[in-house]
Amino acid sequence: MSIIKRLFDIIISFILVLALSVILIITALVVRNKLGSPIIFKQKRPGKNGKPFYVYKFRTMTDEKDQHGQLLPDNKRLTKVGRVIRKLSLDELPQLFNVLKGDLSLVGPRPLLMEYLPLYSQEQARRHEVRPGITGWAQVNGRNAISWEEKFKLDVWYVDNRSFWLDIKILFLTALKVLKSEGVNQDEQTPMKKFEGNNCEKVSSNG
Repeated sequence: MSIIKRLFDIIISFILVLALSVILIITALVVRNKLGSPIIFKQKRPGKNGKPFYVYKFRTMTDEKDQHGQLLPDNKRLTKVGRVIRKLSLDELPQLFNVLKGDLSLVGPRPLLMEYLPLYSQEQARRHEVRPGITGWAQVNGRNAISWEEKFKLDVWYVDNRSFWLDIKILFLTALKVLKSEGVNQDEQTPMKKFEGNNCEKVSSNG
C-alpha cells in the first residue's frame, strides 16, 4: 500500500503541477503584485512520526503590525485578494511540491501546528503514524464545523482504514467541495478554535 500510495502521489502531483502551471504562475504574479514578497508562505509543521517540515502555501495576508510591533490578528491582515485565493483553494496548490518532495501525501491527516504535539492523547497522536496530506477524511466530513475531538477521531479512523480506494473517494469528495466552495477552505468564515488539550480551546485559524 505504501509504495503504491507514494507512486500515486508522485504521478498525480506531477500531472497536476503541469496541468495547473498557468494557474500557479498567475496566482504567484497576483500575490507578488498585491502583497509583495515573499510569494510563498512557509510554516513548520509535523510530518510522519512528528518529524518537522515546512509546508508551502501562497501568501494571503499582509505583514501589518500594531504599535507594539506585534502582527495584527489574521482577519485584519487577510486581504480581499487573499480571501478569493482561499475561497478557490489556490493557496493550497504549492503543497503539490511538498507531495513531490515526500513531506506530504495527497491524502492524510492535515498537518497542524508543532505546538500541538505534546497536547495530544496517546490515541490522538496516532494521526502521525502516516504521512500527512493536503486533504483528508476529516476535511471531507466537516472540517472546521466539527470539534477537535471529532476531527482527531476521523484522522485515526483514516489511519486504521486507509486504502487506495478510500484515498480516491476522499480526493473525489474534495474536488466536489472545492467546485462548490463548500467548507474546504473557509477559515475566515468559520474560524477553528486553537487546540490546547483537555477541551481548553481559543479562537485561531490554522490547518
